[in-house]
Amino acid sequence: MTRLFNDPADFADQATEGFVAANRRWVRRVHGGVARATTSPDGTVAVVIGGGSGHYPAFGGLVGPGLAAGAALGNLFASPSAQQVAGVARAADHGGGVLLSYGNYAGDVLNFDAAARTLEQEGIPVRTVRVTDDVVSAPADRQHDRRGIAGDLCVFKVAGAAAEQGRDLDAVTAVAERANERTRSFGVAFSGCSLPGADEPLFTVPEGRMAIGMGIHGERGIDETDVPSADGLADLLVSRLLDELPTGVRVDGARVVPVLNGLGSVKYEELFVVYRSVQRLLVDAGAVPVEPEVGELVTSFDMAGVSLTLFWLDDELEELWAAPADTPAYRKGGATPQERVPASDAEADLEAVPVGPASDASRAVAADVAAALAATRAVIDEHADELGRIDAVAGDGDHGIGMQRGAHAADEAAADAVARGAGLGSVLRIAADAWSDRAGGTSGAIWGAGLEALGRVLGDDERPTGARVADAVHAATEAVLAFGAVPGDKTMVDALVPFDSVLRERLEAGDPFAGAWRAAADAARAAADDTAAMLPRKGRARTHADQAVGTVDPGALSFALVVAAVAP
Repeated sequence: MTRLFNDPADFADQATEGFVAANRRWVRRVHGGVARATTSPDGTVAVVIGGGSGHYPAFGGLVGPGLAAGAALGNLFASPSAQQVAGVARAADHGGGVLLSYGNYAGDVLNFDAAARTLEQEGIPVRTVRVTDDVVSAPADRQHDRRGIAGDLCVFKVAGAAAEQGRDLDAVTAVAERANERTRSFGVAFSGCSLPGADEPLFTVPEGRMAIGMGIHGERGIDETDVPSADGLADLLVSRLLDELPTGVRVDGARVVPVLNGLGSVKYEELFVVYRSVQRLLVDAGAVPVEPEVGELVTSFDMAGVSLTLFWLDDELEELWAAPADTPAYRKGGATPQERVPASDAEADLEAVPVGPASDASRAVAADVAAALAATRAVIDEHADELGRIDAVAGDGDHGIGMQRGAHAADEAAADAVARGAGLGSVLRIAADAWSDRAGGTSGAIWGAGLEALGRVLGDDERPTGARVADAVHAATEAVLAFGAVPGDKTMVDALVPFDSVLRERLEAGDPFAGAWRAAADAARAAADDTAAMLPRKGRARTHADQAVGTVDPGALSFALVVAAVAP
C-alpha cells in the first residue's frame, strides 16, 4: 500500500514538486509537467513523452540530454490533459518541431491528439508515435490496438538519441516508428497496487498464484497460474515473446536488447536472478543480447510484478540505443553538457481567461450554472470512492479521483468567472477548460468537450429557453460522440444519449423544463444501471471485458449522478 501522502487528490502534483526540487540539474517545472533544465541548439526536434503519474521513472525521470525534451505528467494513472501536453511541448520546442510519444491508451490518445491539433494551429510541426508493445492486450494482427508498457523506454531512447544527433522531425519519427514495430513486451504480477488513500489494491492475486498479462495501471491479468521458480518465470517470459517476432526478424544471429522491468515491489536482486536465465535462454535460441537493462524502468506504484521487453535491433537502432543519455533516472555513456535554461522556482500561473460582454439576463443564469457546478462537485465528492472502486473492477481505479479533480477545478473556475461578470456561455467554456486541464484522462477530455459545446450554443447574449438548452445538450452529446464511442460500448455515452433524447422529447411534449430535466435524469440513471450487463468495447476495460460484466460503467454512473444533482 501507499503509506506516505497528504491529500490523495494532490499526490501527483506534490510528487512532481518534490521530483523537480531533487533534480534541478536535469529538469524544470513547466505547465503540465517538466522540461529540460538545459538548452538545445535551435532547430532540434523536441521529443515530448508523457502519461499518468505513478510509473516513475517514467515519465519525468527520462527527461534530459540524449532522451526526452519534456514530459507531460497526468494525475495518478490518468493521461495528462491536452493543455498539459501542449504546455510541455511549447516549453520544450526549439524550432525543429515536436514528436509526441506515449503509451497507447484511450485517454492519452484523446489528449495528445488534441494537443497536437492545437500546436499545429500555432505553427509548431507535430508528429506522433504511440507505443504498442504489450503482446497480450490485442492480437498480433491488431498491433495498433495494443497498450504501451515497458517498451516505452526503447522507443523514447532511440527517438531522443536521433533528435540529439540533429536529425529532422520526419527522420526522428521514422526511427521511433521502427523501434516500436520491433519491440514486444509481456508481464506478470504477484499482487496489485494501491493508490494513495485506497484501502484495497486495484486487484488481488491469491497467495502462491500469479496474474499473467497485467497492465501498468492496475489492470488485472488475463489469466492466472501458480508462481513458478525464477527459472520458470524466465522461460515463460522468453518463450512467449519468441513466439511472436517482428516482421523480418529471425532469432538466429539477431541482436536484441532485453529489458527486464520491475513494477515496484520486486527488487533488484530478484530481477538479477531472473535475468540470469533470460540471457541464457536468449543465447540458447541463437539471439545476441546487446546492452540489456535490468531494474525499475516503468513501474506501477507498489505492484509486485515483472515484465520482459525484447527490442530487436538493426544497425541504426543499435547505434541510437548505445548513444549517450543523461537524465535523473537513466544514464548511458557521457552526454555533452548543455547550457542551462534560466532558473524558475515555480511553474508560471496560467493567465485568467478573459471575459467578454454579456447581457444581465445571461449573467443571472451564469450564477445558476455556477451553483450547478458546485452541486456537481458535492455529488462527485460524495461518490468518489464508489466510482474508483467500480472503475478498478476492469480498469485502473482512477475515475473517482479524476472526476473530483475536474469537478473541483470547474467549480472554482466558474465561481471566479461569475465574480468577473461572465455570461452563461463564458462560464461554461471557462469551466470546461479548467475541468479538462485538471482532470486529464478520458473523462477530462470528454467532460471538457461537453461543457464547451454547452457554452458555445448557449452564448452570453440572453436567458436561454428550454428549447435552446435542449439544443445545447444535443451539441454536447455530438461533441462526446465525436470521440468514437456509441451506445452499447459501455461508456458514458450509454447514459448521455438517453438523457439527450428524453429531454428533447419531454420538452416537445410540453413538459415544464424542470420536469423534463428530471425525467431525462431518471432515464440516464436507468441506462447507467443497464450498463452492468454490457461487455465494454472501448477504453482500458475492453482488455478485461468479461470481468466488467455485472458492474455498471463508472463514466455512465457519474454522468447520471451529476445530471440528477443539478436538477434542482
